[in-house]
Amino acid sequence: MAYARRFTDLLEPARAEVEAGTGWQLLEFGTDWCGHCAAAQPVVKDFVEKHDLDHRKVEDGKGRPLGRAFTVKLWPTLVLLRDGQEVARVVRPTAEGDLDALDRALG
Repeated sequence: MAYARRFTDLLEPARAEVEAGTGWQLLEFGTDWCGHCAAAQPVVKDFVEKHDLDHRKVEDGKGRPLGRAFTVKLWPTLVLLRDGQEVARVVRPTAEGDLDALDRALG
């Protein structure tokens, strides 16, 4: 898969759809106008491309069910899933080393 360039709320999946996924998925919760989200993009893009991950940006905010289901509190929050189950999470990465937890989970 490829790096997703924009957050979208048009096709926000339900939690059940995410849990039914197979293989590795990286969900990134945030918004296009968030400064922390914008600052994280170079490191997130490099990580996604390095690992060839299925990457989905999910626009988050009040009343957004998927973000609430994953108890997202700060943006960006990256949730790494394997076969629909969370295996690692990173909040507000700004440097490559901030993604070490995701790297370790990938093996």
